[in-house]
Amino acid sequence: MARFDEVKATFWGKGLYGVQSPLTDAAVQEAEAQLGIRLPSALLEILRIQNGGQVASQWNAFPTKVPTSWSKDHVPLEEMMGIGRRENQLSLLDTPYLIEEWELPSPLALLSGDGHCWIALDYRSCGRQGEPSVTWFDTDENTELTLAADFKAFVEQLNRAENLGADSANETAATP
Repeated sequence: MARFDEVKATFWGKGLYGVQSPLTDAAVQEAEAQLGIRLPSALLEILRIQNGGQVASQWNAFPTKVPTSWSKDHVPLEEMMGIGRRENQLSLLDTPYLIEEWELPSPLALLSGDGHCWIALDYRSCGRQGEPSVTWFDTDENTELTLAADFKAFVEQLNRAENLGADSANETAATP
């Protein structure tokens, strides 16, 4: 298991897709007010390095002890949303719309996903000002799986997908 500072230093991959403008204190305050939550300091540390975008391949999966619709042993984290309003790019600010569109519980802050599956900060147990857990939501199967007690613990357990034993369910299903 990696230490948070080690992952943080090498968290982001290459490319500009999904990258928002550099994060400012004003943008954080505006996001927290709009979403009605307090964002975890560990998340903000990573977003201050780069405000969203592609996650480096060495940190692109979270291992699970139970199978999900994605894989027998992990869920993907290929990109993570930042905070901002770049055209045609999702952001944490889109969370209220996406929660309604995909019929997700609330309060959440969506970090990554494609509509069918999401990784989110889950405030249901801790309240809007507490330290949220990180949860995987599968909207097609109407299931959820708590991944980590908090965002820092989530980051410290990230791994390279190819280091994990199983291919994604999508790839496996396509194999004859």
